Amino acid sequence: MSSTPILTDGYNRRISYVRISVTDRCDLRCTYCMSEHQTFLPRRDLLTFEELERLSLFLIDQGVERLRITGGEPLVRKGILDFLKRLGRQVHEGRLKELTLTTNGTLLKDAAPHLAEAGIRRINVSLDSLDPATFRRITRGGDLAKVLDGIAAAQASGLKVKLNTVALQQDNRAHLPDMIRFAHAHGMDISLIETMPLGEEIAGREDQFVSLRDVMSELHSFWDLTPLSDTTGGPARYYQVAETGGRLGLITPLSHNFCDTCNRVRVTCTGQLYMCLGQDDHVDLRSALREDASDASLTAAFANALRHKPKAHDFFIGRFAPTTAYVPRRTMSVTGG
Repeated sequence: MSSTPILTDGYNRRISYVRISVTDRCDLRCTYCMSEHQTFLPRRDLLTFEELERLSLFLIDQGVERLRITGGEPLVRKGILDFLKRLGRQVHEGRLKELTLTTNGTLLKDAAPHLAEAGIRRINVSLDSLDPATFRRITRGGDLAKVLDGIAAAQASGLKVKLNTVALQQDNRAHLPDMIRFAHAHGMDISLIETMPLGEEIAGREDQFVSLRDVMSELHSFWDLTPLSDTTGGPARYYQVAETGGRLGLITPLSHNFCDTCNRVRVTCTGQLYMCLGQDDHVDLRSALREDASDASLTAAFANALRHKPKAHDFFIGRFAPTTAYVPRRTMSVTGG
């Protein structure tokens, strides 16, 4: 690993994990993520793959150990596999500890062998239902069979798959135990995620919110769950489920704030650095990349950003909301998953 100065924020939290979005586009329209008729950015606004690679190498030089590539849906962007193979050289050479990907799985069947070749060892697949009709409703037209085929292909290629499931009061709460059983029966971890209030135009956020505290109370009524100290570099807290033999993660930004250990920042596909998912403050890296061939502007931009990384997020929902509840205007697809 590089011996150059590492990125540390004003609360002495080391930033070792960066999520980089390569596109805001997606081939699904999940109800909690984006509007049905989402307007996507013009290509000229996106960072080029050359700019994304330069930024990634800069981050690695600054001591970042884990990079996660996200979207939108990253696999819809033309040229993504070649980009991942170039970036994967940093894994093969030992300069980057881990390169991972978050995907909805629809294009995973054909991409899986190329991801493994690139040095990716594990991926997260977003999957909120095993019922084809429910899946189709949540995603506004998605084909569950494509995702399941993609998961099978990923595992056949040697990739470790973890499922990410957003807990939705109206759509899948009753079926969460079945999701967990399915994941563990197929050798996969699964993380349950509380729906987050991102995007003012996303309707039904409060109606769909369910606290994972309540979900865990239900699971404890028929399963033996043991807390684990395991971590994969992200915000999940893990439990071992004795009856299924698998690992269950909880991502609870609202009912159990995990900000004190936050080790990550996000870069959007337009090069905007968000220090916190739950706040709108950001720093423009695209200008730094395009107006300065050296890394001086990037270094200054990150120094400025980390000075302003907040101690905690400001968004709330439902019974966790104060009278001045905050809702970031951007959707998750714009920020990067």
